[in-house]
Amino acid sequence: MNENESLTVTLTLENDAELECTVLAIFEAEGTEYIALLPMDENGESEDGQVYLYRFIDNGEDEEPGLENILDDDEFERASEAFNDWMESQDFGDIDLDDIE
Repeated sequence: MNENESLTVTLTLENDAELECTVLAIFEAEGTEYIALLPMDENGESEDGQVYLYRFIDNGEDEEPGLENILDDDEFERASEAFNDWMESQDFGDIDLDDIE
């Protein structure tokens, strides 16, 4: 993978449809790891900018990581706040949109 390629995850939804997502970040909140995913359409573009948050389970080098739904409202709020803090800490001002293919 080169530096311009995004890491992606394919989610299988409840109706067995698959949804390709770009990994925005893996981050921690109160000792738990989370992952932020941006759903992409068939053209590789974000449809509405909605971000999905999941609990991230690192199963070691020999196994694929796992994702778990966040069912508790308080936990989801903590994860959302941590993601928002991460977003604010990023320096998106240096991105030249003309360089993106």
